[in-house]
Amino acid sequence: MKQGTVFAVLSAASAPVLAQSSITLYGVVDANIEYVSHYSSIAPTQPGFPGPAHSKIGMTPGGLSGSRWGIRGTEDLGRGMKALFVLESGFGSDDGKLQQGGRIFGRQAYVGLQSDSVGAITLGRQYTTIFSALADFSPTRYGVQYEPIAMQLGLNYRSDNVIKYVGKFGGVTAGGYWSFGNGVAGAGEVAGQFRRDTGYGASLSYSGGPFGATVVYDQYNPTLSATTGATGAFRKVALAASYETGPVKVMGGYRWGLNKGTTDATLLRDNYYWIGANYQATAALGLTLAYYYDDIRNVAGFNVKNPWQVTFIADYAFSKRTDVYLTTAYSKNSGLNFDTSAISFANAYYLGAGADNMIGVAVGVRHRF
Repeated sequence: MKQGTVFAVLSAASAPVLAQSSITLYGVVDANIEYVSHYSSIAPTQPGFPGPAHSKIGMTPGGLSGSRWGIRGTEDLGRGMKALFVLESGFGSDDGKLQQGGRIFGRQAYVGLQSDSVGAITLGRQYTTIFSALADFSPTRYGVQYEPIAMQLGLNYRSDNVIKYVGKFGGVTAGGYWSFGNGVAGAGEVAGQFRRDTGYGASLSYSGGPFGATVVYDQYNPTLSATTGATGAFRKVALAASYETGPVKVMGGYRWGLNKGTTDATLLRDNYYWIGANYQATAALGLTLAYYYDDIRNVAGFNVKNPWQVTFIADYAFSKRTDVYLTTAYSKNSGLNFDTSAISFANAYYLGAGADNMIGVAVGVRHRF
């Protein structure tokens, strides 16, 4: 009887302690078979680029979501406070290799504190404020295969050495971040050269009923001369809005961009627009249509043709975790996702010589756990 009483007391005492902490293992595996037209047979780093335009068929990782696995956890500290962390690793579902340059936790790696009344502060490798603020206004929900994310947000949308704040106050969300060295053009954090590879931004968003809107500013200062440490200044301002009625959500936005070099010369000046809609046709079938247009005013003193792209997605859910999809896109005056030298060909859709358009079609499966 005494043993049972002691056990009951110990169990009652330890239960709240156990309930105060949680750790979750999660992930996504996404792969597809893709066809691409007018693909350059020579990469940008090789002599003779662009090469002859050819069709390409193969397996591609991440059609709707980048494949990943991660661990996230929280600890209740009392008085409306908790500690939190996220460690997230990206991998190629086609070959099993690590993504993000071979980093173990290349997608996210941060720790922080959160208050119910004040908000959260996190430190580590994480998404910038412009990425977070525009996520709800992305027609494809940042579908990695056929959305010009790098052109829209900048190559620094995921940065190293970030301290970030997010606070929610009713229908209003405020955010901001500072990166001591974002790791895009350089690692930063150089003694005596504080500005090198720093980045910062802020946002203000509203969500109430069927309507949502956001405004956001982002800047990063990449090292453009490894010898002198001279930096540029890449700036972006974006506005976006959405409206949802029944099974339809419509959204769109505008992003102003100006990239300056070490001598204040203009490297890129553009106005980027997007509009799209999500339609939940049935409980299982979701459809997405999106249009993207970049009004490029100046690329290092040259005028170029303005790229545009149309993207369509049909996504059928077998369950809450498993779906199959068709995703397709047509781009004009660039490779898919506006893949040009303006974003250092970050998307690897190299447009072949003599071609002015590209088509991509992929059929795949995604499982979330």
